[in-house]
Amino acid sequence: MTADARLNLPALTLETALPAPRAVLEKAKAQVGFIPNMYANMANSPGFLETYLDGYARFRADSGMTPVEQEVVFLVISRANGCGYCTAAHSMIADKMSKVPADVLAALREGRTIADAKLAELARFTQVIFDTRGRPTQQDLESFRAAGYADRHALEIVLAMAVKTLSNYANHLFHTEVDNMFADYKLPNAA
Repeated sequence: MTADARLNLPALTLETALPAPRAVLEKAKAQVGFIPNMYANMANSPGFLETYLDGYARFRADSGMTPVEQEVVFLVISRANGCGYCTAAHSMIADKMSKVPADVLAALREGRTIADAKLAELARFTQVIFDTRGRPTQQDLESFRAAGYADRHALEIVLAMAVKTLSNYANHLFHTEVDNMFADYKLPNAA
């Protein structure tokens, strides 16, 4: 899903960017090894891309969640926001890097319940945070705790939601084309 409107800003490269966006693109390239289409667009606002990169790195390093759990959170949010780009990118990361089990990844991509009870609760609670704009019921929180998550994990989901809101909304506004390395993970009928 993308916006009807499309921003009229160019994708930036290390060669075309002015010093401030170039510095952020260099940081991005150092983190992931290349400059994804999404980053090339986001660099039009260096603070935007810098905020995204910092929040993303902090969630990855400090969330207290496993890589599999992190992908559950990112994929629930990206799917809920209708972001084909991030769903494809995180599906590839989930499969190739985070080693998310195939059945879990398929369930996340299709919006089905995950068979693994703990991951299913993480997905459910993430969706509740999304749907209620951060206002889960006490019962929702108790179920989350009962699955083995701490209160801090609820805050980490909010951090992931902030990061994914930045990327998902930017991708909607730019109509970001999925990078070739993520292309095999595009959802059917996704832009």
